Amino acid sequence: MLKSKHELTAVHQTMILCGHNHIPRIVQLSAGRLVVNPGSVGLPAYSDDLPVAHKMENGSPHARYAVISKTATAWAVEQIAVPYDWNKAARQARRLGQEEWAVWLETGWA
Repeated sequence: MLKSKHELTAVHQTMILCGHNHIPRIVQLSAGRLVVNPGSVGLPAYSDDLPVAHKMENGSPHARYAVISKTATAWAVEQIAVPYDWNKAARQARRLGQEEWAVWLETGWA
């Protein structure tokens, strides 16, 4: 997980795509570089004990993705939140004995 923008000093690409932390975010770095994380399509929140205890939360159950395009002078990023039947997904999680997942899917909170 990226802890600071200084960890990217050796990366020279103008667009840096990230994932896994489930939190949609756009961070502007020096010289026009962008760090983009679209969020999570299928799990808007979770908690885990590894490598250290942590939680990730979107605060909403929507599926998320990003559309990125290059303009003449910069990158354009559109973050999109899409409703879907998260209650159905939560019911399936409960059928599988995954109550925590059901709550995460329904609420976006861990």
